Amino acid sequence: MKIVSVGEILWDLVEGREFLGGAPLNFALHAARLGHQTLMVSAVGDDDRGLRSLAEISARALSTDFISRIPGHPTGTVTVEVSHHGVPDYVIHRPAAYDFPVLDAAALNSLASPLPDWIYFGTLQQLSPAAHEVLKTILAAAPHARRCYDINLRRDSYTPELIQNLLSAADVLKLNEDEISEIAGLLPSPMDASRRNDGRSNLEQFCRRVSLVFNLQAVCVTRGANGCALLLGDEYVTASAPSITVADTIGAGDAFCAALVHGIGLNWPARQIAGFASRVGALVASRYGGSPEWHPSEIAVMT
Repeated sequence: MKIVSVGEILWDLVEGREFLGGAPLNFALHAARLGHQTLMVSAVGDDDRGLRSLAEISARALSTDFISRIPGHPTGTVTVEVSHHGVPDYVIHRPAAYDFPVLDAAALNSLASPLPDWIYFGTLQQLSPAAHEVLKTILAAAPHARRCYDINLRRDSYTPELIQNLLSAADVLKLNEDEISEIAGLLPSPMDASRRNDGRSNLEQFCRRVSLVFNLQAVCVTRGANGCALLLGDEYVTASAPSITVADTIGAGDAFCAALVHGIGLNWPARQIAGFASRVGALVASRYGGSPEWHPSEIAVMT
């Protein structure tokens, strides 16, 4: 499939080490590992980190044709503190170059020829008006591409209005358990705290309600070591996660999302998609950094 990923490129600064990342870039790199043509739309600064970003992205066989270099703004960085359980906490440094991407008519025509099958976006970069305009331009140029919105909420980097706008543009929604309350607050009526008479869990109720309100084809909630829940069409399934030793969880959700898009795009059954995505996310969580080396053959042997 041809997949366009729109969003931030930044460096994760973790305990004195630097890892190239940003959820949309991690997603693009993981999708490429699954065999898809992925194109990254973003911006870096005209600085050393920007040069290193482009060099590393090229070395990993991802095109840099749609990554702008922006003088006067630094390449994005985020300070990451990882807990003893491998859970990251982020301090995002803005404004950054990714807040000011540029996509001229020639680049847009190239990006849309042939038309992409999927467009991926998150929330962080879209807080920037300039970046949001670029995303709207891409969506308008490829109206039939499926849209995957991976929420990835970060402290002080979103508004309810922005989330609602992006949800309205999406076909597939991926979020984690901690983000449910934010999305539930956008629904017409409060979530029912008890089980319904039909036996559906609160999580299933949430998935079905958000799918109905925003006309989504799929809703997927990641649950860390507890796996995930996936509503695909009218089918709701859950999947467990493999038992692993966590290195850090940076990029695990991005890898999960790439596997989710992979499975939906190939028309796999919901249960197969959920299990596969959980294994991919777990594999990445067992290694350091947001986009570590891995091969699809490793997924088949995970239990």
